[in-house]
Amino acid sequence: MPAKNHLSQNQKQRLIKLLKESDDNYVREKVLILLLINDGKTYREISEFMEIAYTTVAYWSVHGDPDNLDSFLDKRSQGNFRKVTPEYEKILIDTIAQAPAEYGYEFGRWTAARLATYLEKVTKIKLSGSQISRILHKKNTFTFGLNIV
Repeated sequence: MPAKNHLSQNQKQRLIKLLKESDDNYVREKVLILLLINDGKTYREISEFMEIAYTTVAYWSVHGDPDNLDSFLDKRSQGNFRKVTPEYEKILIDTIAQAPAEYGYEFGRWTAARLATYLEKVTKIKLSGSQISRILHKKNTFTFGLNIV
């Protein structure tokens, strides 16, 4: 466990600034962990105070780098997060505007899973039905008549 006052004044001020300015709750949580450790709090005290797992406190005390503020960002969102392009979204919206019969299907309603299957054929981008559903909900698309599952 790092010693009390292990952060330099410059590191501490950058962390406090990030704590105040960040819109991301998870980033603020990670920064607060480091600041509390710097104040001499134990992992147990921090986990109880913040109502988070002890292992989370231990992890971020090691992996949170006060000299690299990017270490607090969620790296998972940098993966294949943006498979969906604006063109894909346009095709999706255009597709749900038409009845499935117009595309040669016998079923009468689109479901998210059916949309995913059809769009994979058209765009070669494979998404799950739940991903399609999230896109439609995020775009506040009028989905009356769709069985979004």
